[in-house]
Amino acid sequence: MHVMSKPWEGYFEPLKIWGNVYFVGTVPASTHIIDTGDGLIMIDSGYLESLYLVIHNMYKLGLYPKDIKYIVHTHGHIDHFGATKALVSLTGAKTFLGRADAPCAEGKVPLSYAPEYNMDFAGTFEPDVLLDDGSKIELGNTVIDCVSTPGHTAGTTTFFFDVTDGTRVLRAGLMGGIGPNTMEKEYLDRYGLSYSCRDEFVAAMDKIKEYKVDIYLGNHMQQNGTIKKAEQLKSGDKDAFVNPKEWREACENAKKTLFKVIDGDF
Repeated sequence: MHVMSKPWEGYFEPLKIWGNVYFVGTVPASTHIIDTGDGLIMIDSGYLESLYLVIHNMYKLGLYPKDIKYIVHTHGHIDHFGATKALVSLTGAKTFLGRADAPCAEGKVPLSYAPEYNMDFAGTFEPDVLLDDGSKIELGNTVIDCVSTPGHTAGTTTFFFDVTDGTRVLRAGLMGGIGPNTMEKEYLDRYGLSYSCRDEFVAAMDKIKEYKVDIYLGNHMQQNGTIKKAEQLKSGDKDAFVNPKEWREACENAKKTLFKVIDGDF
């Protein structure tokens, strides 16, 4: 069983990714903010243990927790929704989660990945809005198109939305979850889960790789090279996160990683 390092040790300087989208998360788990002009949308709240770092980062960028209207989740794991209950108490924000992952948030099934991190999940909550394939989330100048991409979890959801710097409008894609850890034989057997999640994942990647994406965002920093791109931003490259070719490559690489896991079963 994997033991999680202390999430509060994973501090990372916040940054304005491009236009009205920001990174305020930590090394263990990414948190993004969209400033819609009519309130903030947070995508993934992160661990409860590192919530104070997220709030600190928001203030450093001039973003205020009281303005969070929506908390949107990529999937139902503790590193992405562990802090949500506390944030809702603080802000009154409305919560969104893929329909199939609602039992994880509600504590009805032991699939929050907390045991694998040797952690307890006490922050259960009932999502206000359950997302399906094709759902839309609208606030201010932002419309998020939700695409179901099961595999990592049954309710994993990938988000597509426009971002603007006031002059240009670019398309961002935030990958819902590509880790093969929950599609490994040991994990699936432990919880009696179907191996069909692997086929679902491949189909999902083949589907979303065709989407137009100028800015690839991940829910973990290593997925989209956030650290390296942050360095490029500091060096003056305002378009460090802009790469229209990166999205398709990421989808193909995610499949290749899973195929290596499957090959290891035999």
